[in-house]
Amino acid sequence: MEPILIAGQWQRSHDEAGGFRAVDPTTGEAIGPQFPRSGPRDVEAALRAAGAIADELAATKPARIADFLERYAAGIESAADELAATAHAETALPLAPRLSAVELPRTTHQLRQAAAAVRAYAWTHPVIDTQAGLRAHYAPLHKPVLVFGPNNFPFAFNAVAGSDFASAIAARNPVIAKAHPSHPATSRVLARIAHEAVHASGLPEATVQLLYDLDPALGLSLAGDRRLGAIGFTGSRGAGLALKAAADRAGIPIYAEMSSVNPVFLLPGALRERGDALAQDFFASCTMGSGQFCTNPGVVMLPEGADGDAFAAAVAARFAATAPAVLFSHGVQQHLAQAVARLREAGAQVVAGAAQSQGPGARYAPTLLSVSAQAFLAAPEALQQEAFGPVSLLVRYRDAEQAAALARAFDGNLTGTLHSAADGTDDAAYQRIAPALRARVGRLIDDKWPTGVAVSAAMQHGGPYPSTSHAGFTSVGMPAAIRRYAALHSYDQVRDDRLPPELRDANPGGVQRCIDGSWTTADIGRKA
Repeated sequence: MEPILIAGQWQRSHDEAGGFRAVDPTTGEAIGPQFPRSGPRDVEAALRAAGAIADELAATKPARIADFLERYAAGIESAADELAATAHAETALPLAPRLSAVELPRTTHQLRQAAAAVRAYAWTHPVIDTQAGLRAHYAPLHKPVLVFGPNNFPFAFNAVAGSDFASAIAARNPVIAKAHPSHPATSRVLARIAHEAVHASGLPEATVQLLYDLDPALGLSLAGDRRLGAIGFTGSRGAGLALKAAADRAGIPIYAEMSSVNPVFLLPGALRERGDALAQDFFASCTMGSGQFCTNPGVVMLPEGADGDAFAAAVAARFAATAPAVLFSHGVQQHLAQAVARLREAGAQVVAGAAQSQGPGARYAPTLLSVSAQAFLAAPEALQQEAFGPVSLLVRYRDAEQAAALARAFDGNLTGTLHSAADGTDDAAYQRIAPALRARVGRLIDDKWPTGVAVSAAMQHGGPYPSTSHAGFTSVGMPAAIRRYAALHSYDQVRDDRLPPELRDANPGGVQRCIDGSWTTADIGRKA
């Protein structure tokens, strides 16, 4: 049985509440060593250890936090081959380019962005009002952050390496990482590297802790423990809402990314200009990573008429000619089949696919469905359920007025996309649809597909409920992502030598501060 990481020590589980092994998605066979399913004693030990060092970590100099993040990134790069091979075995994601050339560099870039935000005090957002004698900034929570990692990004969203982790550590909070059971060995390697970086940087022992799996009831109990400062979650809507309910009862903020169908509107002029290219790009976006992306284009609005028919036929041919895609697990396969069945019950017609593979492992045929706009508007809730996998629903609309009605029918989503003609012929339709779509998505996209999520300070990887639990925050992009795990602290007439460094009169580090309404790096009383 593999050890868990508690209080700075790799140790045997206190509970021995059962164990599990990773599963090769291509064969369905168990692989690798056995990992423990933690019980109440492991959870209690992790909470106590994190709580005991929360104040110490909050008082740690930012340079030391940044040093940890940079050392961790370098350690991941040094173990790149081991990490990529392990994640490939557990997830069936391609070694190259996906794991080794895309996701792993994204993860280390994310860690270094967090380090840069720490060194620049960018996430603290210092604001000073000299006339009122008030000074404010974002500061640590002085409590641990619990992070639940998803199945679809073994590096970039891993509970012990991804954006939630980097953000919480950057804000000087200890992290209790609950790994996803689909890739426990990958999480074990990452935690080993993080543990080494903790020691090398001189951070408190319990800064990073790792549990591999929990009984769902215990997970809900943990989410409602008031000793937590905040929770980060990426996963299904069902699990996210259950955790949110538990956290809400305890007054614990939870930043949950839960589900999204990412509506796409194809306008008539765009189809006339580049229909074949749009068909190919849509197919590639929908089937990338076996469709297991939170930004997968799950519902595509397509105009009626010859150009729309040609697009649908071209896409259907590509879907039908593609072999069943390997999914992360039999659980994902079962949930996908159930989601497709519900869409069909609501009136969607299968155009291509909708079949589970009879072969080994967890596979599902890329699936295209279609429904009229009238039917969608009659049952919008049933027809905008997320189908997590290589599945998309075409909605055939009559005109711009009906397309705008479709936009208004959507719940909150991570992204919303419009493809329009370069010659301006779609501009009037765009102006009717875009305002309704803008209010319902975190990221509005023109003329590209939504799958990619850049690690940028200007990114919003979030959106209105129920895509996430809070539309005002992003899980990608520093420094904004860090502020989820921070508290806003204000100081009223507090003496200069008692203030945090970035709020004092002198500013030797050249921190960007908002002083009396203007951003400047100057000392108080001096011009920039």
